[in-house]
Amino acid sequence: MNYEKIGFEVRDQIAWITINRASAFNALDLQAMQELLDIANRCGSDRGIRAAVLTGSGDKAFCAGGDVADFAENSDRVTLLLKEMTTCLHTAISRFARMDAPLIARINGVAAGAGLSMAACCDLAICTTDSKFTSAYTAIGLTPDGSSTYFLSRIIGTRRAMELYLTNRTLTAAEALDWGLVNQVVPADELDDTVASLAKRLANGPTRAHGGVKKLVQMAMNDTLESQMERETRTIVEMSTTEDGIEGVKAFFEKRKPEFKGR
Repeated sequence: MNYEKIGFEVRDQIAWITINRASAFNALDLQAMQELLDIANRCGSDRGIRAAVLTGSGDKAFCAGGDVADFAENSDRVTLLLKEMTTCLHTAISRFARMDAPLIARINGVAAGAGLSMAACCDLAICTTDSKFTSAYTAIGLTPDGSSTYFLSRIIGTRRAMELYLTNRTLTAAEALDWGLVNQVVPADELDDTVASLAKRLANGPTRAHGGVKKLVQMAMNDTLESQMERETRTIVEMSTTEDGIEGVKAFFEKRKPEFKGR
């Protein structure tokens, strides 16, 4: 697939995914979501990708959500359009969540609607000091999509998620950090270096173990204590037989830094 609205580049085992619709505050239309799905499939299938970064172009917005102007222009077929869009977006998010490589949200401005959802579905999130976060769905008479009700409520809790959905409150970067929505807030001129440094660190890590951590955390809220502990047992046993697991234990015993290969 040729990408027109989503930039995709792999450098040093890191996939850089950029929404290229700055003039529309990086809002996603159907084509952008189709491209995002194709990229998510590629990231989850390419073992050479050991970390990924999702961001928006420009310095105003990470992602302003779905392209509401597109909804208005297609009012006669909006139900079909929304089904097509969410099918692509939701499958893409599922692929990102299930891949071993950690996904970092590089938040460079406003994250609204589906943009808030994507910030929440990433494994880690770093934003600038002037970033803002809002749900915005009920402000136009709609309900959340893009996995928001799954990931966001787990990250910040049900009460706070309901507050965002029902009041459309806008969170500052500092509030997002306090609520646990992001991991770190940095000045805009430090965002690139901070994200690149974290992505490099993750890409040099035990990729399959990272994937195991993602799966365990995602399942933790859906099962009993005993079932989750059994899942932990199976996963750590599986990781102990991987090349990285063997190398990690050996390096610890030999008092040296491990050299992980993502296998």
